[in-house]
Amino acid sequence: MPKSHTKKATMTKNDTQKADGGEVIHPSGDDDNQKFPPLVASYNDKIRPILDAVDKLRRLNVTQEGIPLPSIVVVGDQSSGKSSVLESLAGISLPRGQDICTRVPLIMRLQHHPDRVPEFRLEFQKKSVKIVKESQISEAISKATVEITGNSKGISNVPLSLVVKKKGVPDLTMVDLPGITRVPIGDQPKDIYDQISGMIIEYIKPDESIILNVLSASVDFTTCESICMSRRVDSTGQRTLAVVTKCDRSPDGLREKVTTNDVNIGLGYICVRNRINDETYEEARNQEATLFESHPLLSKIDKSMVGIPVLARRLVEIQSVIISRCLPDIVKKIDERLNASVLDLNKLPRILTSIPDAMVAFMQIIGSLKETLHKILIQGEFDEYENEKQMHCNARFAGMVDELSKDLHARLNFSENFLVEEMQVLEEANGIRLPHLLPQLVFRSLIQRKVNGVSDLPVSFVNKVWGYLEIVCGRVLMDRCGNYPQLLPLMSKATQNVIDKMKARFNKRVVEMIEMEMITDYTCDPDFITSYNKLMGHRDQFLYAVSKGQSYTMNEEGYGHGTINTTHLGRVSANTRDQAFDLKMRISAYWKIVLKRMVDCLALQMRLFMYKLVNKDMEVEMANEVVACGGGLEKMLDEPPSLARKRARLQSSISLLQESKNIIEHVMDVVMVKEPF
Repeated sequence: MPKSHTKKATMTKNDTQKADGGEVIHPSGDDDNQKFPPLVASYNDKIRPILDAVDKLRRLNVTQEGIPLPSIVVVGDQSSGKSSVLESLAGISLPRGQDICTRVPLIMRLQHHPDRVPEFRLEFQKKSVKIVKESQISEAISKATVEITGNSKGISNVPLSLVVKKKGVPDLTMVDLPGITRVPIGDQPKDIYDQISGMIIEYIKPDESIILNVLSASVDFTTCESICMSRRVDSTGQRTLAVVTKCDRSPDGLREKVTTNDVNIGLGYICVRNRINDETYEEARNQEATLFESHPLLSKIDKSMVGIPVLARRLVEIQSVIISRCLPDIVKKIDERLNASVLDLNKLPRILTSIPDAMVAFMQIIGSLKETLHKILIQGEFDEYENEKQMHCNARFAGMVDELSKDLHARLNFSENFLVEEMQVLEEANGIRLPHLLPQLVFRSLIQRKVNGVSDLPVSFVNKVWGYLEIVCGRVLMDRCGNYPQLLPLMSKATQNVIDKMKARFNKRVVEMIEMEMITDYTCDPDFITSYNKLMGHRDQFLYAVSKGQSYTMNEEGYGHGTINTTHLGRVSANTRDQAFDLKMRISAYWKIVLKRMVDCLALQMRLFMYKLVNKDMEVEMANEVVACGGGLEKMLDEPPSLARKRARLQSSISLLQESKNIIEHVMDVVMVKEPF
């Protein structure tokens, strides 16, 4: 058995404990004025205010902010006796019946109350109903349940909170959930089991939850549905305490079941006898004490494992431990969520009330947009988008230029139909002229063909560059203007307009560049002669291959490589062949310079147009679209509904979290004064 279940934890009839008010309570019920069940009356002064604070946080519904609160969650199969256990702890009557009695989460807040006049209150859906008499509690719960779920037997996740302030009850907060049932009855939904199991898992899954698993003594614990569910989220059982009911009906073998612990209940077992029929709670406790003291089988169970008083004391102990353990995390998470909400609220644009305010905000947007685009497009910085490679613009542009260069050079290859094209051009240009004197039109004709053959690549490059620019500008615009969605369409339109204009101008330059290369063959690059001479150095090897009818492998860096088939050149006259070879080498040497010139020109033009886009054209276009034509400044004064809802949600969250923080800080101050936490 766990260490927590020892003789030290047992409460006997002669034990006495002091209540908060200093009065001595006799747990056995010997006090003539003690009408309530003989429960734990003493309470640690350090834990009580903390529990009150946690209950306040629960009433504030701080869990909606992602702040988990420590809870004791009561689960069990239908008719396992869950409600009866809660009745015994609280000394009140809850709804009973053969069907699902608990159809919504019932949060029971039990508080020891020095006054002999108890107080009861039911809270749900922002309502608070004061219950005058104990006898009205069951009816009030049933009525509130119907109000939440309707007259059907379905369930709902909307909780009820029952506050019980009563003399002698333990200071406990527990959540009672619907009993597990597999077979829908009446008008229950077909998926009733899935709904109930989903609700149970939601409540017992957090590490802050203690699972109070109520089991009937008559069932096989290893196949019990509630045990299976609790083991799904608490495989080690360290958060699970088992309460065994109806012990008087199935005493055989019970001692072995709770001591062998086949289902790994880490917090141990407590066997109880609930109230039967019209017994008073005092009578029920007396009968329970007699049962576990005199029954031939049940009396053999260790006294630290039997009785409602022991259960109450164990729950108080467990609750004290879990609250003490979770409180620092609660404080930390509240601070984290509060800081995050404040940060999100501060990121929202301030509410604008006049055109001058709107103009200032608009100019700030423009300035921020220009600054960001200048950093990522011109300077090559990407601190803001460090983890987004798509926004590392200089690297992406460099990649596009490299790809263009590779594609252009891939079109240069010696091995395909070697010299055939050159010989055809020479034949067409044949005329009455001196031998070996090539007319200018021959060279230019071949250059025009080659330029025309790659003219699609610069155009494709432009489309790729400006398509990428649209993505980058759109992303930055969303980041800088996303808080003014009423302004965003105008800004996006202006951005698209200026990009389209820049792209058209870039395309015009590309067309002019291609036209220039087609009509003029010129370079002052000294590398032309060097490259030509290097290529001509292959002439003797080439002629030897032709004379032998062999293939020739030419591998020259920057000009492609491959095996050249020379068999088709054996019958060509030496004069034509020599002129064609010379022409081929001249064209190749010059073409290398043309390609380099194209790449350099496109890269420089790209940088120039981006510079103009960022530093001048975009600002002018946006000012014209938003201020002069679009009425955008007036639109900025109207906060969009979505933004207003977000602002209200954040303000509500901050208010709730701040109130929660104040509650925790106050209770921590109180606790620290009494005893260091």
